[in-house]
Amino acid sequence: MKRIQQGFTLIELMIVVAIIGILAAVAIPQYQDYTIRAKMSNAATHADPVKLAMADVFQANGAFPITDATFTAATGITPSTSKEVTAVAIGGTAAAPTITLTLANLGTGVPAGANIVFTGNAPAGGTNIRWTAATSATNAAAVAYVTGKLSGS
Repeated sequence: MKRIQQGFTLIELMIVVAIIGILAAVAIPQYQDYTIRAKMSNAATHADPVKLAMADVFQANGAFPITDATFTAATGITPSTSKEVTAVAIGGTAAAPTITLTLANLGTGVPAGANIVFTGNAPAGGTNIRWTAATSATNAAAVAYVTGKLSGS
């Protein structure tokens, strides 16, 4: 009587494990980049109400508030923090304000203390304020997201 083979051979199992390993080697870095970009996006939303309030003050007064105190006095808004953003600071000049978001540790290449800096620019006589963004993070996905997606907002 001949036995019928049941189950898988060791070679078949090793091939399956190798395929899973290759897929994981490709997927894990992509997932890490995705989570860093998502955290950077969430952190950047803290600048949106500040940018809007600064635009209102600029249109009313012709100059930007350039310190935390003058911003809060002019707008009545105190910028918020979160698990991604540990501090929000207003600075720059009356013609080119900056909003600096100090970040918490968001992962590889975005250590605690890294920042996103938005710099405003209003053309003379214009009403459109252009914000450019830069970051001190070293993660390639984070830098690409900030310089590509957040600049020009």
